[in-house]
Amino acid sequence: MKVAANIFWIIGLFFIAAGLLYGFWVEWTEWAGIPAILAVGAMSWMIAWYLQATDKKFGLGPSDDEDGEITDYAGTYGTFAPWSWWPLGLGLACAIIVTGLAVGWWVFIIGVVAAAYFTFGWVYEFSRGKYAH
Repeated sequence: MKVAANIFWIIGLFFIAAGLLYGFWVEWTEWAGIPAILAVGAMSWMIAWYLQATDKKFGLGPSDDEDGEITDYAGTYGTFAPWSWWPLGLGLACAIIVTGLAVGWWVFIIGVVAAAYFTFGWVYEFSRGKYAH
């Protein structure tokens, strides 16, 4: 994971530099590309930070072993609820949000409220009811 984290640090640095250079190139008049490029750099740095934090917690992973095999990745990666309807509702709420950007702010606000509801439901679905633990 150390190599992957370093790669994402470098990618983030590249996109931040490219975003700043692009901003100077267009004299800070174009406000669609500049924030998008800077956001890609920031997201790359977020991934790099996560990989570094995970590496400190778990140590060497299968990808860090030069003699590692594909089968070393086998195992459980998390707890997933195949019966859950929360992701479907969240997807529909996101569709309402995007539709609200084109139709009107009142539709956008309805989508944001619905997205908050479905996000909380999905996050806390294992904290209550039959499957609580």
